[in-house]
Amino acid sequence: MSEKTKAAENQKSQTPSTAFPQGKNIIAVASGKGGVGKTWFSVTLTHALARSGKKVLLFDGDLGLANVDVQLGLMPKRDLNDVIRGRLSLDKVIQRYEDGGFDIIAGRSGQASLSALPSQRLAILRDQLLDIAKEYDVVVIDLGAGVDRTVRMMSASAVRTLLVTTDEPTSLTDAYAFIKLGAAAGMSKRVSIVANQAANPIEGERTYKTLLKACENFLRLTPPLAGIIRQDPRVKDSIRSQSPILTRSPNTEAAQDVEKIAAYAANLVQKAATA
Repeated sequence: MSEKTKAAENQKSQTPSTAFPQGKNIIAVASGKGGVGKTWFSVTLTHALARSGKKVLLFDGDLGLANVDVQLGLMPKRDLNDVIRGRLSLDKVIQRYEDGGFDIIAGRSGQASLSALPSQRLAILRDQLLDIAKEYDVVVIDLGAGVDRTVRMMSASAVRTLLVTTDEPTSLTDAYAFIKLGAAAGMSKRVSIVANQAANPIEGERTYKTLLKACENFLRLTPPLAGIIRQDPRVKDSIRSQSPILTRSPNTEAAQDVEKIAAYAANLVQKAATA
């Protein structure tokens, strides 16, 4: 094989897991489709990590449909739009959410220019985030729903992606598509499953096993279960009141379930740091 052919083969076999820089303390939260509670989970996960004593940053990476600030009842004066337009550097748009004890980088809802960001600009944004992440114990990225290039690039920068799904067939199908595309990009070992809105733990296990069976049969992959979040009417109440459930109803089943997942995520970050 010629040197030129070898180089071409090497380039072809290179995956984002090796081509993209990665933050060992970054946890991404993703979903195959919208409406599965991804942003609520991102907010609650961040809050749970902060309550455990971690210094945490929540990055609203749902470029174009950002709503972390809405769920928290915030009206940010600075957001990602200021960074994209070159008015401010990323570190200048960090804001403190005192009630939760964590920091936030807000997005800008309805900005098509953000969701259609050129790859080079997106890479610069990611690199700035990786640099900022060094100042925190954990950074949580709330990714957009789906599997577009923005989601894939930001997911590749995380040590683990927590993929949120429910028992709805469309949610499971889209979660499987996320895992399949991630596997093709070399990220098959960095996805864990969160079964949300489960009627009870048994139903949550059934949701996970349905997705797991498809992954094992067709992808030869066994993504682990990060945790099950039980359905709880007080989740909607907390969203309507724009107050985190760990503030409004900290002793509910859903809140306790997320706290367990937060411990799982913190353990992943700790292992990555010592690897």
